[in-house]
Amino acid sequence: MAESGRIRVAKDKADLVKSLISSDGGNGPFQTFADVIVFAAALGVKYKKRVPFEEVSKREPVPIRIETFMSMGYDAVIKLLGITETQNIQILSPNDEEFEKQRNEIFEEYANGGLEVLQEHLRGAIDYTDQISLFLISDKDKKNEDDGEFDLRKFLS
Repeated sequence: MAESGRIRVAKDKADLVKSLISSDGGNGPFQTFADVIVFAAALGVKYKKRVPFEEVSKREPVPIRIETFMSMGYDAVIKLLGITETQNIQILSPNDEEFEKQRNEIFEEYANGGLEVLQEHLRGAIDYTDQISLFLISDKDKKNEDDGEFDLRKFLS
Protein backbone atom coordinates (compact mmCIF):
# COMPACT_ATOMS: atom_id res chain seq x y z
CA MET A 1 0.00 0.00 0.00
CA ALA A 2 1.16 3.52 -0.75
CA GLU A 3 2.64 5.57 2.03
CA SER A 4 0.89 8.73 3.03
CA GLY A 5 2.37 11.98 1.76
CA ARG A 6 4.81 10.46 -0.74
CA ILE A 7 4.79 9.06 -4.25
CA ARG A 8 6.97 6.00 -4.69
CA VAL A 9 8.87 4.65 -7.67
CA ALA A 10 9.30 0.94 -8.36
CA LYS A 11 12.83 -0.28 -7.77
CA ASP A 12 13.04 -1.86 -11.23
CA LYS A 13 12.19 1.50 -12.87
CA ALA A 14 14.50 3.72 -10.76
CA ASP A 15 17.35 3.74 -13.29
CA LEU A 16 14.97 4.64 -16.11
CA VAL A 17 13.51 7.52 -14.09
CA LYS A 18 17.01 8.82 -13.29
CA SER A 19 18.05 8.61 -16.95
CA LEU A 20 15.08 10.78 -17.99
CA ILE A 21 16.28 13.72 -15.86
CA SER A 22 18.40 16.47 -17.41
CA SER A 23 20.16 17.44 -14.16
CA ASP A 24 23.64 16.25 -13.20
CA GLY A 25 24.83 16.39 -16.79
CA GLY A 26 22.15 14.02 -18.06
CA ASN A 27 20.41 14.61 -21.36
CA GLY A 28 16.91 13.54 -20.39
CA PRO A 29 13.88 15.57 -21.44
CA PHE A 30 12.58 16.24 -17.90
CA GLN A 31 13.73 18.62 -15.18
CA THR A 32 12.50 16.76 -12.09
CA PHE A 33 11.52 13.29 -10.94
CA ALA A 34 7.97 14.60 -10.45
CA ASP A 35 7.85 15.61 -14.14
CA VAL A 36 8.86 12.09 -15.18
CA ILE A 37 6.32 10.43 -12.89
CA VAL A 38 3.41 12.61 -14.04
CA PHE A 39 4.29 12.03 -17.70
CA ALA A 40 4.54 8.29 -17.04
CA ALA A 41 1.17 8.27 -15.24
CA ALA A 42 -0.43 10.01 -18.22
CA LEU A 43 1.05 7.35 -20.53
CA GLY A 44 -0.19 4.63 -18.21
CA VAL A 45 -3.71 6.03 -18.41
CA LYS A 46 -3.53 6.46 -22.19
CA TYR A 47 -2.47 2.83 -22.63
CA LYS A 48 -4.76 1.60 -19.84
CA LYS A 49 -1.75 0.13 -18.08
CA ARG A 50 -1.98 0.13 -14.30
CA VAL A 51 0.80 -1.99 -12.85
CA PRO A 52 1.20 -2.61 -9.09
CA PHE A 53 4.70 -3.01 -7.72
CA GLU A 54 6.11 -4.71 -4.67
CA GLU A 55 9.58 -3.31 -4.28
CA VAL A 56 10.08 0.42 -3.82
CA SER A 57 13.21 2.33 -4.76
CA LYS A 58 15.08 3.18 -1.57
CA ARG A 59 17.80 5.15 -3.36
CA GLU A 60 17.47 7.79 -6.06
CA PRO A 61 14.69 8.47 -6.66
CA VAL A 62 13.48 8.14 -3.10
CA PRO A 63 9.72 8.49 -2.51
CA ILE A 64 8.80 12.01 -3.61
CA ARG A 65 6.95 14.27 -1.18
CA ILE A 66 3.40 15.06 -2.28
CA GLU A 67 4.18 18.74 -1.64
CA THR A 68 6.54 18.61 -4.62
CA PHE A 69 3.66 17.60 -6.86
CA MET A 70 1.39 20.20 -5.28
CA SER A 71 3.90 23.02 -5.82
CA MET A 72 3.98 22.18 -9.53
CA GLY A 73 0.20 21.83 -9.85
CA TYR A 74 0.44 18.08 -10.47
CA ASP A 75 -1.76 17.19 -7.51
CA ALA A 76 -4.76 17.77 -9.80
CA VAL A 77 -3.64 14.80 -11.92
CA ILE A 78 -3.42 12.60 -8.84
CA LYS A 79 -6.90 13.64 -7.73
CA LEU A 80 -8.45 13.25 -11.18
CA LEU A 81 -7.04 9.75 -11.51
CA GLY A 82 -8.44 8.88 -8.08
CA ILE A 83 -11.93 10.09 -8.99
CA THR A 84 -11.87 8.47 -12.42
CA GLU A 85 -10.67 5.13 -11.12
CA THR A 86 -12.93 4.86 -8.06
CA GLN A 87 -15.95 6.87 -9.24
CA ASN A 88 -16.07 8.15 -5.65
CA ILE A 89 -15.84 11.88 -4.95
CA GLN A 90 -15.02 11.11 -1.31
CA ILE A 91 -11.52 10.12 -2.43
CA LEU A 92 -10.75 13.86 -2.53
CA SER A 93 -11.25 14.17 1.22
CA PRO A 94 -8.23 16.08 2.55
CA ASN A 95 -8.73 14.80 6.09
CA ASP A 96 -8.80 11.06 5.42
CA GLU A 97 -5.39 9.40 5.28
CA GLU A 98 -6.78 6.20 3.77
CA PHE A 99 -8.22 8.11 0.80
CA GLU A 100 -4.88 9.86 0.33
CA LYS A 101 -3.07 6.52 0.32
CA GLN A 102 -5.58 5.15 -2.20
CA ARG A 103 -5.14 8.19 -4.50
CA ASN A 104 -1.37 7.88 -4.31
CA GLU A 105 -1.45 4.15 -5.02
CA ILE A 106 -3.62 4.60 -8.11
CA PHE A 107 -1.28 7.31 -9.38
CA GLU A 108 1.85 5.23 -8.63
CA GLU A 109 0.47 2.20 -10.44
CA TYR A 110 -0.42 4.18 -13.55
CA ALA A 111 3.02 5.80 -13.46
CA ASN A 112 4.59 2.35 -13.17
CA GLY A 113 2.57 1.17 -16.17
CA GLY A 114 3.60 4.25 -18.13
CA LEU A 115 7.24 3.64 -17.26
CA GLU A 116 6.88 0.13 -18.70
CA VAL A 117 5.56 1.67 -21.93
CA LEU A 118 8.51 4.07 -21.99
CA GLN A 119 10.96 1.25 -21.30
CA GLU A 120 9.69 -0.63 -24.34
CA HIS A 121 9.93 2.41 -26.62
CA LEU A 122 13.30 3.61 -25.35
CA ARG A 123 15.07 0.26 -25.53
CA GLY A 124 18.37 0.78 -27.34
CA ALA A 125 17.87 4.54 -27.73
CA ILE A 126 20.76 6.89 -27.04
CA ASP A 127 18.91 10.20 -27.04
CA TYR A 128 15.75 9.80 -24.98
CA THR A 129 14.46 13.26 -25.86
CA ASP A 130 14.41 12.52 -29.59
CA GLN A 131 13.02 9.03 -29.07
CA ILE A 132 10.16 10.27 -26.87
CA SER A 133 9.38 13.00 -29.41
CA LEU A 134 9.28 10.45 -32.24
CA PHE A 135 7.12 8.13 -30.14
CA LEU A 136 4.62 10.91 -29.40
CA ILE A 137 4.54 12.10 -33.02
CA SER A 138 4.05 8.59 -34.41
CA ASP A 139 1.33 7.94 -31.84
CA LYS A 140 -0.42 11.17 -32.86
CA ASP A 141 -0.14 10.25 -36.55
CA LYS A 142 -1.55 6.80 -35.84
CA LYS A 143 -4.48 8.38 -33.99
CA ASN A 144 -5.16 10.76 -36.88
CA GLU A 145 -5.24 7.82 -39.30
CA ASP A 146 -7.60 5.96 -36.99
CA ASP A 147 -9.86 9.02 -36.81
CA GLY A 148 -10.07 9.09 -40.59
CA GLU A 149 -8.71 12.63 -40.82
CA PHE A 150 -7.63 13.72 -44.26
CA ASP A 151 -3.83 13.81 -44.43
CA LEU A 152 -1.93 15.25 -47.40
CA ARG A 153 1.16 13.24 -46.44
CA LYS A 154 -0.51 10.21 -48.08
CA PHE A 155 0.30 11.75 -51.44
CA LEU A 156 3.99 12.26 -50.73
CA SER A 157 5.10 8.63 -51.04
